[in-house]
Amino acid sequence: MVIEQNKNEILIRVSKKIDIREIQDILNFLRYKELTSSHKVKQSVVDELATAINNKWLTKNKKRVGK
Repeated sequence: MVIEQNKNEILIRVSKKIDIREIQDILNFLRYKELTSSHKVKQSVVDELATAINNKWLTKNKKRVGK
């Protein structure tokens, strides 16, 4: 893995061996951090949203995680 930083961005290069869906999950998280970096939200609102997202994901992936 190679990480480079220039004036306006950070570039990350990874091997093609990594599953593209896992990379997308990481990029989604980074996009979230980018979008929310200048916003102040109550922790209770964040917790509620996280629970809803986790429940939706678990329902969608129930077979995959074996629950």
